[in-house]
Amino acid sequence: MCMKTKHRIYYITLFSVVLLGLIATGMFQFWPHSIESTADWSLDRHSVHDASLVGLPVSNPIPERGDLSCRMHTCFDVYRCSYNPKNRIKVLIYLSLQRFVDEVGVPISSTGLSREYNDLLSAISDSEFYTHDITRACLFVPSIDVLNQNSLRIRKTAQALAMLPRWDKGMNHLLFNMLPGGPPDYNTALDVPRDRALLAGGGFSTWTYRQGYDVSIPVYSPLSAGVELPERQPGPRRYFILSSQTAIHREYRAELERLKEENEEALLLLDKCSNLSQGAASARKRCYKGQVFNYPRILQESPFCVVLRGARLGQATLSDVLQAGCVPVILADPSCPSLRASVVIPEEKLPEMYTILKSIPHRQVEEMQRQARWFWDAYFSSMKAISITTLQIINDRIYPCAARTELYSMPLYLIPPRSPGFTAVVLTYDRIESLFRVITEISKVPSLAKLLVVWNNLNKSPPDDSLWPKIAVPLKVVRTKENKLSNRFFPYDEIETEAVLAIDDDIIMLTSDELQFGYEWRELPDRLVGYLGRLHLWDHKMGKWKYESEWTNEVSMVLTGAAFYHKCFNYLDTYKMPGDIKNWVDAHMNSEDIAMNFLVANITGHCPGIGSSGHTISERVFFLLWLIASMLTPVTSVHFPRSECINKFASVFGTMPLKVVEHRADPVLYKDDFPEKLKSFPNIGSL
Repeated sequence: MCMKTKHRIYYITLFSVVLLGLIATGMFQFWPHSIESTADWSLDRHSVHDASLVGLPVSNPIPERGDLSCRMHTCFDVYRCSYNPKNRIKVLIYLSLQRFVDEVGVPISSTGLSREYNDLLSAISDSEFYTHDITRACLFVPSIDVLNQNSLRIRKTAQALAMLPRWDKGMNHLLFNMLPGGPPDYNTALDVPRDRALLAGGGFSTWTYRQGYDVSIPVYSPLSAGVELPERQPGPRRYFILSSQTAIHREYRAELERLKEENEEALLLLDKCSNLSQGAASARKRCYKGQVFNYPRILQESPFCVVLRGARLGQATLSDVLQAGCVPVILADPSCPSLRASVVIPEEKLPEMYTILKSIPHRQVEEMQRQARWFWDAYFSSMKAISITTLQIINDRIYPCAARTELYSMPLYLIPPRSPGFTAVVLTYDRIESLFRVITEISKVPSLAKLLVVWNNLNKSPPDDSLWPKIAVPLKVVRTKENKLSNRFFPYDEIETEAVLAIDDDIIMLTSDELQFGYEWRELPDRLVGYLGRLHLWDHKMGKWKYESEWTNEVSMVLTGAAFYHKCFNYLDTYKMPGDIKNWVDAHMNSEDIAMNFLVANITGHCPGIGSSGHTISERVFFLLWLIASMLTPVTSVHFPRSECINKFASVFGTMPLKVVEHRADPVLYKDDFPEKLKSFPNIGSL
């Protein structure tokens, strides 16, 4: 009995020494600075040290490396995210804390559950996304910490993931990783095999990032989170450019030193302090020729701060720079997109950096400084901000109609529609004869699912039911409470298709083939696809934008008197249109189409599409019809210049979101000499 006790004590002691050794080693690994082990995760109410041990036999399965072709519509089961009135995904965290060890008792991680990951899980559990009901869960977050690859045993961590009860090849699972890769290669995505799991990563390259699937997140910086930096108002700064990163590549260092020689006091080039003992205190210091500066406070002394890639692409420095309200100057691949708060310069143009930055107007620099601090407060400042923003991005992809529009584009193809085909929404006032002709022609389109007539005349009732054209699809008349042009874009419950055709009651010249061809919109679901293009131009003489209605091969807008679009834009136009644009449009009874073009371009970043061809309808005839219809509308402000609308909207949006595209699609291309029955759209260009 005594011998058994001695052996037990011996093995416990040995295991403890090994475990402590691994933890100590992990504490010195590169986080941004450090990563602490914690035992206070509020979800479980149990100490991490009380978690059950789970052995991982050598024979346990290992997930696949990770499918680079994964997209939300191929590797994510959207049907788990059932419809709910709040348009919100539900996230479940594996609450059962477990300590995974190999066959000899060595843990899979040297740090266990880090303080950062504990904060992340706690934030999710306190959020509106969290659910403890597994039947409602749409997304699963493991309690296995893979934030820092330095601390992980790659193969064993993969085996632990595969043991999760709902793993199912990683489907609908989300992993958070900020420090991927390791020496000597430093891969830009987590090396742990993870099947189809989503990855919120802090170091992606264009080769490893799965567009529209993974989520690129910032590398959390304990330095910026642990220092109170009051927001500094824009104004003169001591330096013009500041570089504070340590251990940067010698070629970058040499080029920065050359810039320093050329521009002297305008550039401050900092490095690690060699005369200070290592530790937490020295991490908050930077030096230049023996002069010591407090970091990250010194960053507030410059309008521009350099952010260079290191061994890893993701840099915690970016978070420090944004908190200081310093505009990050990112030396990166020219394909890297710029935020409104940053300047991206190709690496080969580093020698021209000073000249490039000097060319930026002072007023623009001040606005970028304010934006930098706003981005830090909103998205970088804490593990809570990072985790909740990640969930919101995924939520926006799954429920695009309710998506936030500050930063994200909208992939409009995830939620299956309740009905196939398209819904035609006809705005009408008092043109019964032409309205009936429009309805009759639209009803011939094979893909029409429903026809909705928006009756804007408050002083006259719609015709009796017996007088309406008899068509094969449901027809519903909606009587409005006010005569407003924006009524055409209201998100009516009757619209059950994802595709909407907005059409005026006097567009009698479009054939059913031309409308069916326009329904090929399905290939461009994030764009307005119409039949009549318009263009915005900059008038150098007047110093403002102008509206161009003459036919050209360039297009930046389409008239919504006949246009296809995704029904989500009805919701956004009604509830998310910025500023006073919606009220302005209703008051002037003008330019609701321009406002919709602004909205779509601002959200998606795309130019419009032209269905069929602008040549299928005589431009001048159509414009004349539009003008006559406008003259018949019972308001006095209809002739408000549309150029003024463009300038008004650009002012409200704070930018010009419209994109110009060159387009020519002559209908003669559809008249090739072969049998009509072989043509998909024989009746195009017939006018």
